[in-house]
Amino acid sequence: MAENRRNFLRYVDGDLGDKRGSVLVGVRQIHSDVVHIVREADGALDGKLQTADGRAVLEGDGLITNVPGVLVGVGTADCVPVLVVDREKMAVGAFHAGWRGTVAQIVQRGVAMMMTEYGSRVEDLEAAVGPSIGACCYSVGREVHREFRERFAYGEELFRVGVGEEEEKLYLDLWEANRRQLLEAGVGEDRITVVGECSACKVDAVGELKYFSHRGEKGVAGRMLSVVGVVG
Repeated sequence: MAENRRNFLRYVDGDLGDKRGSVLVGVRQIHSDVVHIVREADGALDGKLQTADGRAVLEGDGLITNVPGVLVGVGTADCVPVLVVDREKMAVGAFHAGWRGTVAQIVQRGVAMMMTEYGSRVEDLEAAVGPSIGACCYSVGREVHREFRERFAYGEELFRVGVGEEEEKLYLDLWEANRRQLLEAGVGEDRITVVGECSACKVDAVGELKYFSHRGEKGVAGRMLSVVGVVG
């Protein structure tokens, strides 16, 4: 994993012609609504927010920054990565939204923090909802259904019932749930991109899973890294 991170940063720095070198900051993900602000004073550019082998020091599920040269990222293997960019204020955010983080409204919280910290205006924000498990594959229990139904007025609209199955199953659309949160935060519909590829069933040209997937690989999976940053 550490070597993959180094290779990624070498590729990014070479592509951008960055002589100083970029730093990748992540979080030890805990399925929460905790979002950290990465400031220059935190020593991110000096490597103080990760261990020697590249592991995260901060605990949470979201990061925002406006520090040039700092890349923020989240790891997923079915959960939803959401990236937000403000080109006017040169600020970015990366959020990890599993079902718990989605119920906790981490994306809305992150957008609100960008507005407070950087003066971001919602009309300037662009967002991407990345590859993750789709409603085609994401069956959940009644307790998850109840959480969404109780939290969101549109909660019931996020579920469909499996048809023709021996045991009735509920399927959750996390893409739409996080798109709705971005809309509620004020981000324009035309400024939200939903990739719409399911990590659990989307295959490549040779029939292999295109993305890492906890469910698709029966619990033994790597992690996909979704990254955004400000050019140094």
